[in-house]
Amino acid sequence: RLFARSVLRFLGFILLGTAAALALGGVFVILMYKNYRYLFQESFLSLPGWLAIAAALVLLPTGVLAISISAKSSRYQQGAFMYLLLVLLCLEISLAILAQFYSVWMASQLKSNMGRFVYEYNEMHSQVPGSRAVDEVQKKLQCCGVQNYTDWLKATAASWHLPGKKPRVPESCCKENYSDCRGDLDHLEQLFQEGCLKKLEDWLHFIMLYVFWCCTALSVLELLAGVSNGILMRHQPFCDLQIL
Repeated sequence: RLFARSVLRFLGFILLGTAAALALGGVFVILMYKNYRYLFQESFLSLPGWLAIAAALVLLPTGVLAISISAKSSRYQQGAFMYLLLVLLCLEISLAILAQFYSVWMASQLKSNMGRFVYEYNEMHSQVPGSRAVDEVQKKLQCCGVQNYTDWLKATAASWHLPGKKPRVPESCCKENYSDCRGDLDHLEQLFQEGCLKKLEDWLHFIMLYVFWCCTALSVLELLAGVSNGILMRHQPFCDLQIL
């Protein structure tokens, strides 16, 4: 019983600390959707981020209850703690499944949408959502094209580049320290040559993997907390089952 109290107290502090880590993962997901929303289009893609924040908010009273129960057992607190653990397990299992599914599905969305926007790019109409999205991504990630800068050699002839003119890339591919850069392929040293897709996919996979392992680790900790609380409940059985 004493060991169960010690474990529950320790896990209570751990749950409070991991609430911040899970909330951080949720913020990362939401910010990624906000920054690259033109590439995702569907608004529900930020759902894992909001679920992570909701789980983090539920973790706070759960951690406080765990510490309180370890100091002085209360039947009402023990019952509420078990219910909160059940809610958290449901949230985190759902979040872990979504993170794995979205990691694959969003990567395919990125590839198809980015390729389409590059092909339909129109430098003269930079306010077109697709063209603006391409320029924003290339500037933020310091990249050029989907796989690499050579993607523009195919796209420019069919879309924004006028026939007969020398092929070039958008000015958003230019490195910041070259103020005279106009996307001329004769000066590759002035251009970012790495593609944007890999950078976006790496960042997406990192965020989703972070959220997945946060949920997995928390689920294990919560099961241990539930077992510890159950041991304490055995030594103080319920006299009134109506609170259930």
